[in-house]
Amino acid sequence: MMNIPCRGTPMSYTVHTPTQLGHVLSGHRKTKKLTQREVAAQVGLLPKTISGLETAPERCNIRNLFKLLSALDLEIVLRPKDSVSGKNKAAEW
Repeated sequence: MMNIPCRGTPMSYTVHTPTQLGHVLSGHRKTKKLTQREVAAQVGLLPKTISGLETAPERCNIRNLFKLLSALDLEIVLRPKDSVSGKNKAAEW
């Protein structure tokens, strides 16, 4: 599920599955016109680690996830579910 931003605010995404997380990471990297190799070099990871975070984030190290988030200028925000996002529990992991 994607949240629609207000005018002038950055795009935010609600992620419910590892697959969704991978798509958001990959999409954001591509929006910034960065290759996996460039992002990996910024944070001291291998390009295959970036690939793994984008294709199978559930198998990856949390420290590496935070390194990738840093390179992409992203952050994780935890908040209680609202009644709208709570409806799709079957899609959650």
